[in-house]
Amino acid sequence: MSIARAVSVEMQSASTEYASRVLIVGKHVELSKSLEPALLARNCMFRCAAGSADSLRQLRLVPFDVVITDPATAVEEDLALTAELRVIRPGVRVIVLTQETTPEDVIAALRARVFLVMSAPFDADQIAEYATLAGSEAGSPLGIEVLSAHRDWISMRVNCQKLTAERVVGFLAELQTRLPEGPREQLMLAFREILMNGIEHGAEFHPAKVMEVAAVHTQRAIVFYVRDPGRGFRMDEIPHAAVSNPAGAPIAHLDLRESMGMRPGGFGILTAKGIVDELIYNEVGNEVLLIKHTA
Repeated sequence: MSIARAVSVEMQSASTEYASRVLIVGKHVELSKSLEPALLARNCMFRCAAGSADSLRQLRLVPFDVVITDPATAVEEDLALTAELRVIRPGVRVIVLTQETTPEDVIAALRARVFLVMSAPFDADQIAEYATLAGSEAGSPLGIEVLSAHRDWISMRVNCQKLTAERVVGFLAELQTRLPEGPREQLMLAFREILMNGIEHGAEFHPAKVMEVAAVHTQRAIVFYVRDPGRGFRMDEIPHAAVSNPAGAPIAHLDLRESMGMRPGGFGILTAKGIVDELIYNEVGNEVLLIKHTA
């Protein structure tokens, strides 16, 4: 591409209203066939780069919001590329795709402040959705601070945005390799429900507020800890939640929620209780442990 043509492409990209500008690294043919139409359906502009060197060259020419790494490369290589990308575009979001992860990979990615790590098998629609969201939040802080981390204990401070919560769920899902896919998805659903409850009711969706989150692996259990910034609650004070319904009336709380002007829902705690083996709140009600036995 000539310099004049490159400048023209950059000016056109900068002046067009896209949901996100995405650079896809590598030539993963199977993934590209489904990822590209998924991005187009979300009004994303995208380009493909042959490899790391080409991605750096293209990023100098076009202000991409998001870079999706080559799933054929190792996480260590992708994180090295991430550091180089940020020299050119400090605010670029990086979604790391990889064939498989280790706990050390996930920790390194968290510390490198990548947007997300996703391992095979890949869901093109999910990747495209995250790329779109990453582009829409390009000017905001990434919102995850690692406080302490090793393979069996990770603790973080996260801001109270729904997108941040989804990213936390994504990162921690990559750590649950001891569970088969089905039980792992169920466990992460329970964790997500409790995390979203904290953001909605404890933080009232205030992005400046923060939550504390930890994931601990013991020899016989997986433990999640969540502390939200709210004043807490008592179980007898939440008649608008499904967990308070009398036996035989699983949706009795919905009428109450409607009369209170609340959105439909209220199944979070009940859903989590049905998945994990133990769900324990502190006295105040703003700290919770989710425990899933693995042995």
